[in-house]
Amino acid sequence: MDAHLLRSTFAVVERRAEHAVTFFYSHLFWHNPGVRELFPQDLAPQRDRLFAALTHVVTHLEDPGLAGYLGQLGRDHRKFLATPALYSAVGASLLAAFAHTAGAAWTVEAEKAWTEAYGFVADLMKAGADESVADGEPAWWDADVVGHERYGADLTLLTLRPRRPYPYAAGQYVSVSTLHVPRVWRTYSLANAPRPDGTLDLHVSRIRGGLMSTALTEQLRVGETLRLSAPGGALTARTPPGKPRTYIAGGTGWAPVRALLEEAAEDEPRLEGRLFLVARAKEYLYGRADVDRLTELIPGLHVTYITAAPGRPRDQATDRLVQALRAAVHWPAHDVYLAGPPGLLTEVTEELTDLGTDPDRIFHDRLPAVGRFSTRPGTRAEWLLEPPQLHWHNPEARAPREPYA
Repeated sequence: MDAHLLRSTFAVVERRAEHAVTFFYSHLFWHNPGVRELFPQDLAPQRDRLFAALTHVVTHLEDPGLAGYLGQLGRDHRKFLATPALYSAVGASLLAAFAHTAGAAWTVEAEKAWTEAYGFVADLMKAGADESVADGEPAWWDADVVGHERYGADLTLLTLRPRRPYPYAAGQYVSVSTLHVPRVWRTYSLANAPRPDGTLDLHVSRIRGGLMSTALTEQLRVGETLRLSAPGGALTARTPPGKPRTYIAGGTGWAPVRALLEEAAEDEPRLEGRLFLVARAKEYLYGRADVDRLTELIPGLHVTYITAAPGRPRDQATDRLVQALRAAVHWPAHDVYLAGPPGLLTEVTEELTDLGTDPDRIFHDRLPAVGRFSTRPGTRAEWLLEPPQLHWHNPEARAPREPYA
C-alpha cells in the first residue's frame, strides 16, 4: 500500500469529516435500502466509530499489530450481521464519500490506493470473522439477568448468566446490547474472574443522556435477556509468580481490577502488591466490601483509598493520586495494572514513567472508542473534529471520559 498517498488523501478528507460520513451513510442507504435496518436509529455513535476506525488504520499502516486489530474487528462485527455483500457495499460507499469529499486530491492514483487498501482491510476483517466461525464461536451470547443491584442513583451492578459457556479471561471487556435500545452496543468491563457457575458481573455507571447506561440502570429487570459480544481486551495477568505489582483503579475501572485480584487470590494468594482505589467522592467508593474480602484472601495486598475532599472539585482526586504515587517506592520493580477513564490513564502513565516504571510494564486497555480520539499528535484537523457544537457528538461516549463518571 502507498502509505504516504493514503495519509495525504485522508488528511484532506478529515478536514470535512462530518460531511464525509454523512455522504457515506446517505450513499450506503440509498443504494442498499435493506441495510438501514442493521443500524441503530441514532447514527451519531456509529459515525464516530467509523471515523475512529479509519483513523486507527491510517495511522497504523506500518504497525505489525494492524492485522490482529482488523481480525478482531471482523470477529466483533459478526454481532452486526456483517456479510461479504455488506463489506462490498460499505467499500463502494466509502470510496464514493472520499471521492466526493477529497475534491482535487482524489486522483486516479488515490482511487487505486484506497481501493487496494479497503480490499486489504476487508479481507483481514472477513478472515477474522471466518476464523471465529470455524472455532464454533456464535455471533453473540444470550445472557439472562439474574441480579440487578443499585448503588445510589448512578451505579448498577448486574449479574448475568450466559445460556452457553462464555470463555474469557479476568480483565477483559464485553459489548452489551438490549432490546430496550435496539441495535445499539456498548462496552463494559467484566468485573469478576471466571466462576464455576458461569455467571458474570458488570458495573454500569449511568451517564446523563446515555441511552444504554440509562436503560441498563433504570429499565432492565431481573429475568430479561442481554446479548454479549465476544470478549476483548488485553488487561490480563502477565506478572511472573513472586514478582511485585500495583493495581490502580479509577471509578468503574474497579471492575477489571476486581477480576484480576479475584484471579490472583485463587492462583497466587501470597503475592505482594498494592492497590490504589480512586473515586471522585467518598460515596463513589462502592468497592470497599470487595476490597475487604480480597485483602483477607491476599494478606500482602496493601490498599490506599483516594477521593477528593468534601466539596472540592472531582479533579482533586487525580492530584491526590499523583501525590500518593510519588510517595510510593520501588516503581522500577513493579508491573502496573491500570483501569479508569482515558484521561486518568494518560496522566497516570506519564507519571509512572517519570517515576521509573518501564512503559512496557504498564498494562491497560482503552475501550473501543465511540468518539473520535486519534493517536497522532494534535492537528488543526483534529480540532475541527472535536468542537462541542457538532450535532453528532455522542454524550454517552464523552461523559465517561470525565473524571470517575
